[in-house]
Amino acid sequence: MLRSVLQPSAQQRLGLVCALLVVGAGSTGCVTASVEHLRQAPSVAVTNGEAVVVLGRDEPSGYQTEAEFTQCVAESLKGAALTIYPQQRFINQLFPWFEPRIAPMTTDALQRLLADPVIAQRLRSTNVRYIVWMDGATRDAGNGGAMSCAVGPGGGACLGFLWWEEEAAYEASVWDLSDVQSIGKVSIDANGTSYMPAVILPLPLMARTQAVACHNVADALREFLKPRSR
Repeated sequence: MLRSVLQPSAQQRLGLVCALLVVGAGSTGCVTASVEHLRQAPSVAVTNGEAVVVLGRDEPSGYQTEAEFTQCVAESLKGAALTIYPQQRFINQLFPWFEPRIAPMTTDALQRLLADPVIAQRLRSTNVRYIVWMDGATRDAGNGGAMSCAVGPGGGACLGFLWWEEEAAYEASVWDLSDVQSIGKVSIDANGTSYMPAVILPLPLMARTQAVACHNVADALREFLKPRSR
């Protein structure tokens, strides 16, 4: 098992640097992130013809991983020369067994599902060997500050300062369908602070928290799933 984590002291230093960049560059908000790898098996070489599908948790209770995040991870992995099978096409092909109310949440549940030869044959027809299950969400984590705006004969102006925070927490589980086992997990925790100072005109400095989480997850998954060299 391999474990890799960004230590808190490094996070604090990164946060300080980011805050200075916000003031100096005046273009973006501030995001810090920590990534953890839990590997149950060595990196695998994805052969030509084998596909990877990225699926997001979507439960009947209403809890779900944002579709845009799952899509972001899938698009980022395409850049790693992997064949990515479209999520909705996969769900349609395996209908109804990957619908939210009955989709397998564990490898044991998947193994029981694949005991049905009809389902197993449908899965083989997709050429998907690896499933990446995405679980998590980006949530608001607080806000503060104050701003006032006024309009007069000479025009309008605003004065003040606003800030708001987001927390992005996701976990990606990688399943190998050849022997129906989990080969590892990637966890990401990202915190972003956006700012809006205003002296006459508001200047939004947006933290791309979810995008940072997406690209960190994709980078880590590339360590699990490496295209076989031709």
